[in-house]
Amino acid sequence: MVSERGLQVLRAIVEDYVETHEPVGSKTIVDRHAFGVSAATIRNDMALLEDEELIEAPHTSSGRVPTDKGYRVFVDHLAELRPLTPAQRSAIATLLSGPGDDLDDVLARTVRALTQLTGQVALVQYPSFARANVSHVELVNLGGGRVVVIVVTDTGRVSQRIVLIREELDEADVAQLRARVSVLVTGRSVRDGAQRIAELLAAPPTPASRLDIAVAPVLRVVAEELEDFRQDRLVMAGSANLARRESDFRGSIFPLLEAIEEQVTLVRLMSEMVADQQGLAASIGRENEPFGLPEASVVASSYDATGSTARVGVLGPTRMDYPTNLAAVRAVARYLSRLLEDDENSR
Repeated sequence: MVSERGLQVLRAIVEDYVETHEPVGSKTIVDRHAFGVSAATIRNDMALLEDEELIEAPHTSSGRVPTDKGYRVFVDHLAELRPLTPAQRSAIATLLSGPGDDLDDVLARTVRALTQLTGQVALVQYPSFARANVSHVELVNLGGGRVVVIVVTDTGRVSQRIVLIREELDEADVAQLRARVSVLVTGRSVRDGAQRIAELLAAPPTPASRLDIAVAPVLRVVAEELEDFRQDRLVMAGSANLARRESDFRGSIFPLLEAIEEQVTLVRLMSEMVADQQGLAASIGRENEPFGLPEASVVASSYDATGSTARVGVLGPTRMDYPTNLAAVRAVARYLSRLLEDDENSR
């Protein structure tokens, strides 16, 4: 059983190790922290912490470093979120300022802000769009058989693709195509719209007019975009920070880079993290072994987006500044929620 002072010694070891990247010894703790006891007493406390597998000796050094279990105890019971400075809050407001009607742009700004605040890889989940409705479809004729297809949902998601059509179209043709696509999907859910297009494209062929031939590739693109809206996706920034902090990983950073590239693993991890009453969640070190990331930690906070929730977080080594990173993801999540709510209310 670890005493209250022992837990405070654990806090000191975590904070000093995160700051210095050097194993922490009893003399360092006595010199830097006001425990009011001797180095011998601190050594006894450290021995008990080691028995509980909360700290360990990385080599023959007399110092100790936190284990994954030690970081977990620290995050759950000892970490006090550090309020962001006025400069940090101003940076969030500046980086996220601007209209929120284009969700892709908003989330891109969000990860840029978060990686600048934390120095970690920033992650933001897209909200679930399975229940979103298609609010608008627009076709823009570029000439030469090229048409821009724009699909907008009532949750602020915007898709834009160029379709190549064999037929040369005039503005009247494009207007007819727009009307034919709109009647299929506008005002309907993303799921329903994709299904209606799939049924139409799968119907037995009939004698086709010039516009029937032209509308098929447009419908295929719209269906692909609607299907993409339904997929869980992440926006990320700051991957280069992993290379800068490669010494914090005992093994290779390749599994993390692979997870960032593939996204599927990180989507699952972010979705399955258990949050506390404040909506904050942390998954530390070996807790991520089922995802192939036993040397990484993820901290995250939930944000609200038009009736659904998703997460914003950071990914990095287990030796990270948990109080600051948790405070940063919470602040960014709250700002993002307000921004999306204000945009929804202004429509």
